[in-house]
Amino acid sequence: MLVLDRSKALAIPPLWRLAFRPFFLFGSLLALIAIPLWIAIWTGQLGGWRPSGGWLAWHRHEMLYGFGVAIVAGFLLTAVQNWTGRPGLSGKPLMALALLWLAARLGWLLGLPVVLLIPLDGLFLPLVAASLGLQLTRVRQRRNYPMVAVLLLLALTNAQTLAGLALGDDGLQRRGVLAGLWLVAALMGLIGGRVIPFFTQRGLGRSEAVAPWPVLDIALLIGTLLVALAHAGGLALLPNRALGGLFAVLALGHAVRLLRWHDRGLWRVPLLWSLHLAMLWLVVACLGLAAWHLGLAVNPSGYLHALTVGAMSGLILAMIARVTLGHTGRPLQLPGGMAAAFVLLNLGAAARVFLAGRWPLEGLWLAAGCWTAAFALYAWRYAPMLVRARVDGHPG
Repeated sequence: MLVLDRSKALAIPPLWRLAFRPFFLFGSLLALIAIPLWIAIWTGQLGGWRPSGGWLAWHRHEMLYGFGVAIVAGFLLTAVQNWTGRPGLSGKPLMALALLWLAARLGWLLGLPVVLLIPLDGLFLPLVAASLGLQLTRVRQRRNYPMVAVLLLLALTNAQTLAGLALGDDGLQRRGVLAGLWLVAALMGLIGGRVIPFFTQRGLGRSEAVAPWPVLDIALLIGTLLVALAHAGGLALLPNRALGGLFAVLALGHAVRLLRWHDRGLWRVPLLWSLHLAMLWLVVACLGLAAWHLGLAVNPSGYLHALTVGAMSGLILAMIARVTLGHTGRPLQLPGGMAAAFVLLNLGAAARVFLAGRWPLEGLWLAAGCWTAAFALYAWRYAPMLVRARVDGHPG
């Protein structure tokens, strides 16, 4: 049976053997294209072309529910194989799921009528949640059920965004996107809290990882979910002192975790410091939004991009660089240029958060250039790994 299963697995084209392969590849290519396209539109370089809902609606939706969700799906649908000991999604079902994602991206960009776009885009997250949930329930692995719950909540916030698109209600779209961003932040807290201390311990050869504080981890999860709920309901769109206090508590909690995880040796290892810097950007985002809600900052946009560009995208780039190496049978040694990609992404985040408010054109161009170069380096170095078989000859 093992020989038969292995032979069947190896007969699948490499791109469709595990979910990280198509979703990391397609997601990184979308990231590489989407930001230069958005900057070209924002600066008036490209006209006469209108995606579904207009360019602002496209940018807000696609950077989260296109790019971000693709990486989340690729990571979770691959990780579940390790969690359960059962084969992950592969072959024709994986191909169908990836093509559904791709069709929705093209639908948004090419201005597909809303009546066709909504079911096309809205199906993806429920299918990912169903696939993950089915794998977990088969082995009754309750520890990871929260991942399924957050995916289902993401499906609901995407539905809220799509409802806003159908109704021509920009506020409803914005609430759905902002709520979805904080749901991704909740996933970052869940996954980061598990893997970053472990990766740090393994990467530095320490005898044991920093023990988690479950109460702190649960409090951060609940607090972040409350923030997402407040955005979905519209309570967070105007300054709110209670939310300011909640953001301050979240910033403190994430800072405490980072201090506990810190080891001076990690700054010699790009695969480690990239993870820690991403979580530091989450602290910056929470602090900045706390200041805005408490009346101490003028504009929340920069701090929102500390979440999207610095924290979310920083963690994505660091994780896909590591996961791709491990799941293609390679040692955890970065290919040339990837350390520079991590530097560029963090430089772009700093430009977007701290420069664009004062020098909009220069700050946005610098941020966009750094972002594009970072994901171009990933695509250049990792695309060949994603479309070829594992170097050790194993399935996956």
